[in-house]
Amino acid sequence: MDSDQELAYDYSPRFRVYKNGQIQRLVTETFVPSSLTPQNGVVSKDAVYSPEKNLSLRIYLPHQTLETSEANKKKKKLPLLIYFHGGAFIMETAFSPAYNTFLTSTVSAAGCIAFSVDYRRAPEHPIPIPYEDSWDAVKWIFTHVAGSGPEDLVNDHADFRRVFVAGDSAGANIAHHMAIRAGEENGSIKFSGMTLFHPFFFSKAILEEQEDGVRRYMEGIWEIVCPNSKKGVEDPWINVVGSDLSGLECGRVLVMVAGKDLLAREGRVYAEKLEECGWGGRVEVVETEDEDHVFHIRNPDSDNARLLVQRFAEFLRQVCSDDKE
Repeated sequence: MDSDQELAYDYSPRFRVYKNGQIQRLVTETFVPSSLTPQNGVVSKDAVYSPEKNLSLRIYLPHQTLETSEANKKKKKLPLLIYFHGGAFIMETAFSPAYNTFLTSTVSAAGCIAFSVDYRRAPEHPIPIPYEDSWDAVKWIFTHVAGSGPEDLVNDHADFRRVFVAGDSAGANIAHHMAIRAGEENGSIKFSGMTLFHPFFFSKAILEEQEDGVRRYMEGIWEIVCPNSKKGVEDPWINVVGSDLSGLECGRVLVMVAGKDLLAREGRVYAEKLEECGWGGRVEVVETEDEDHVFHIRNPDSDNARLLVQRFAEFLRQVCSDDKE
């Protein structure tokens, strides 16, 4: 066997990475098309946010909003949600069945307009490329703030006074870094709130508490997605709780953790650090006991998954209500 074809990382049954840098994704990736035929009362449409990189996002909108606009000629403005999918920076897309189901359920429950962002994945496109792509998507969305952007659905219905950023697992990691970057830019990009579902945060300290197999598994994931990191799992991209969180650009944060998830502790510590760092916002932690990492994506029809979506929708509505006071 050619040395380049030798395995470097074997994460079967999900994927394998070879020494030549190629990846074999073992899970069939299905593209669910967008649809203007309502699904659970929600329609969707894809839009290109980066033509030069051929990157798109999916826009979700309650169908009733379109019907009201056509009947009354009045454009109803809705809270705006920017969502980043998970998959350890390696798997999944914004157009997979799991995320299409989750965003449809969320928009139906919350009555918002949502953007599910697709970004390039590792190892073909290692960190920081996923963050740069995601920031390009955020900037594209905000080109509509004056009502003159390239996508009429966004011009007509997005309320840029009520903008939320969210994600699960690696997507939660991205969401956090988008909120930090918005604060660093000190410009027109502002978020009202952020929700992190089972955030993909870890560090050397938490990994040293795990069994050798778990520790090697997590360290290997990080080596795949960020091969040029000089700090390894202490890199600020992943060791978020060891970083300065005070510049986070949003006023409210909801952190979701799962009781059986080994990353749950970092989610709780993240919330504690926010309260202590002088950030000045409000943070809440919601734990789902007896569940594991991203259970709501893997099993969306479970009672706990439905409760999680309802809690997420309540958070969006509550922050919007507080902003009006």
